[in-house]
Amino acid sequence: MAALLTLEGISKRFDGGVEALAAVDLRIGAGEFVSLVGPSGCGKSTALRVIAGLLAPSRGAVTWPGGKPAIGFVFQEPTLMPWADAVGNARLPLDLKGVARGEAEARAMRALARVGLDGFERAFPRALSGGMKMRVSIARAIAAEPKLLLMDEPFAALDELTRQALNDDLLKLVREDGLTVIFVTHSVYESAYLSDRVVAMTPRPGRVAADLALSPPRVRDQGYRLTPEFAGAAGRVSAALKKANSE
Repeated sequence: MAALLTLEGISKRFDGGVEALAAVDLRIGAGEFVSLVGPSGCGKSTALRVIAGLLAPSRGAVTWPGGKPAIGFVFQEPTLMPWADAVGNARLPLDLKGVARGEAEARAMRALARVGLDGFERAFPRALSGGMKMRVSIARAIAAEPKLLLMDEPFAALDELTRQALNDDLLKLVREDGLTVIFVTHSVYESAYLSDRVVAMTPRPGRVAADLALSPPRVRDQGYRLTPEFAGAAGRVSAALKKANSE
């Protein structure tokens, strides 16, 4: 599998002296779904921001063998503009790129329909549930047609049923668009369900302690969560995370 990006010796020390990452080496293949797991403060979110170019590393480099692709970023909080309706929020990155209003509107509408919000295009954030707000956030990311999707604990604040539904919807989008995803989560079970690979990180400063290749079925649903294969994958992630926490 061709590499989409590589992290080579990435370290990040903030001005206050906090060292978030130390010598992180990681290769992400095109089309992979990779989850980063580890304790709070281990640098998972920092790694995403370095990849996105929102933070500069103190040492090391992010390289893009085939050129840097379009990137979508979904944060832990939906961060919607309260004065804009769902379409206005989903259209934002297209407006910032100068896409013609009619085209931007059409692409935002299509993105909202793809995340299950057909009929809620003119709803304002105050009228939407937490899960629906996150769907708008995902629609905003995919409306710009990225090749790489960075997701920073997007479902952490949601109830379990909503979280599982969004996991399934996300996998469908990934299949349809051929996306590469780097996904930060604290959930062993979520990482085992979603991922082709799970990278366990040590406590701060974050280092790669384990890089687990999983083999989930390409199409999976609630039934997969009840299989011995899923239980085994979750067990491997849990053991790697426990070991990483002790390093």
